Amino acid sequence: MQQPTGDPDLETLTDDTSALPGLLGTLDLAIAKLEAIMLAVGVLLMALNTVANVIGRVFFESLYFSEELNRILIILITFAGISYAARHGRHIRMSAIYDTLPPKPRKALTILIALVTAVFMLGLAWYSLQFLLTTMGRGRVLPALQIPVWITLCWVPLGFLLTGLQYVLTAIKNMIEPDIYLSTNVLEGYDNDEREI
Repeated sequence: MQQPTGDPDLETLTDDTSALPGLLGTLDLAIAKLEAIMLAVGVLLMALNTVANVIGRVFFESLYFSEELNRILIILITFAGISYAARHGRHIRMSAIYDTLPPKPRKALTILIALVTAVFMLGLAWYSLQFLLTTMGRGRVLPALQIPVWITLCWVPLGFLLTGLQYVLTAIKNMIEPDIYLSTNVLEGYDNDEREI
């Protein structure tokens, strides 16, 4: 949802434009589209699977693979969701000290927080990729679906990677813009509520 910001360039942003310039904007849009696809497909498939399982239980018998499929979809939605939450500035923030700071130190702290969070997210992406590769080497399969277990985990490093990139973009956005941004398109809202641009 776009709200007036007073800046005509920011008010003309749509879902097909980014608040970042050039290649960064292209990367931002690609991440946004990937998140949207992952979340939409995950939620729709989970709903369809659950409804089909309920109908199956009522008229025939439950789908033998339903629980495993929903588990896979929960992993997908969770790890696509962390990147989506970062994009929209919706993560929980501990802001007792942050709130007491004047704007310039608050901006510096915002950049530091975004960079440190990005390092942790990218580190988690690396470690989860190593775990994924180890799981691939073991050759285990899911009992009902008979697909390799590693396929169910491939969303984990991808979600951490997208979240890390989102925080890097947030830090860059705060470095190049005079305002303070919680994400690439969400202004900090101390004058009034946070505004998504």
